[in-house]
Amino acid sequence: MASFSFGAGNARKLATIPLYAAGRMLTLLVPRSRDEWVFGCGAGIGDGALALWAVAAADGRDALWLVGSDREARDAAARGIPTARRSSLRGLWRTARARVVVVTHGFGDVNRYAVSGAFVVQLWHGIPLKRIGLDSPETLRPPAAAARLGVARLARAALGAMFRGAARRIRILPAASHLVRGRLESAFALPDERVPVTGEPRVDVLSRGTADDRRRTSRAELDRLCGAVDPATRLVLYAPTWRDGAPDPAVPSVAEWAALLDVLERGDAVLLVRSHPLGAGEYRPPVPSDRVRPLGSDLVVDVTPLLPGMDVLVTDYSSLAYDASLVPLPVVFLAPDVAEYGRRRGFYGRYEDVAGDDWSVDWTGAAAQLEAVLTDADERGRRLERARALSAQVHAFRDGGNAERVYRAILAGSSADARPMKGHR
Repeated sequence: MASFSFGAGNARKLATIPLYAAGRMLTLLVPRSRDEWVFGCGAGIGDGALALWAVAAADGRDALWLVGSDREARDAAARGIPTARRSSLRGLWRTARARVVVVTHGFGDVNRYAVSGAFVVQLWHGIPLKRIGLDSPETLRPPAAAARLGVARLARAALGAMFRGAARRIRILPAASHLVRGRLESAFALPDERVPVTGEPRVDVLSRGTADDRRRTSRAELDRLCGAVDPATRLVLYAPTWRDGAPDPAVPSVAEWAALLDVLERGDAVLLVRSHPLGAGEYRPPVPSDRVRPLGSDLVVDVTPLLPGMDVLVTDYSSLAYDASLVPLPVVFLAPDVAEYGRRRGFYGRYEDVAGDDWSVDWTGAAAQLEAVLTDADERGRRLERARALSAQVHAFRDGGNAERVYRAILAGSSADARPMKGHR
């Protein structure tokens, strides 16, 4: 079963309106500090927040990471990052006092009730292919109870007002390119000056050092996480996206598992399965095989640094297709529900602009395409060129300096802290 849906999440938002009001009163009474920062990330200790943290910490910021679980607290401690529980009184107080608040998913990454008045930096968590925010009807889906009571329209209007009010608090929402900038401005109803083209901090790791070093580091970590494989064995990452609370329609049948395992065996490859943390779907072959291994969020919070260790990506609508284009990786697109997903969620542009016109609708087709990529150098080369072309469209920077650019934008935009970075005085 899926662990989240917009309808259920929106029901909780409506129920907590009094808490938002109380938090607003708190932030009106409590003055914000000159230079305190708080960080949070809905996925854990990782993503763009961690990349920006490294830059801010190196420049001596007074910063605290707000965590939501024991695991996040342990992961932060292992990196020497000071923490507080975001739902605690200390988390509330530090969010209310912070001049700069950094999030990647939403205000719930920190203490959501004490964000008003802060300089909010929303890093987001990937270049959107599927529509997000105000561009997607899913964002404002009313709770099921509202439909039953005949007040769905009223609930949608209230949710829209809450979303727009929250979005207005965002002071910086970095964009990977001018193309992506337009999507983010539309999705969050933000003006140009709040969506600077700086590149995404979360993908800096894909541009630093040499390609050989990045691959060697990633493969070593993958061996640790998933079990060692021969260096010559190819690694295929399968990363389906979230279906907004609905079951994943791409789970292989018994026959499809058999065909896929044959391809992996013949191509000397291992499939690493990374289901979306909020999604549903069981990806275990009927007969256990060492050719299929999990790589879920329970093993690693942020898969982006591991992309250089992969040889092929299989996905549907995930922003990982954009991230993988920086490596670059050949991509096999498996999308059995394009029409339905497009109707319900919507895409920026046409799906074929990213996936081409040869995406697979089932694992039979995807397995055949995967075999071609693993065994045919020309096919692999064709898909690598497609990845490079996609990267040229969506990534304005490939120098590993995105987090630094975002940090400078924060210092320039925040009246609380005019101190320049060390080494840039």
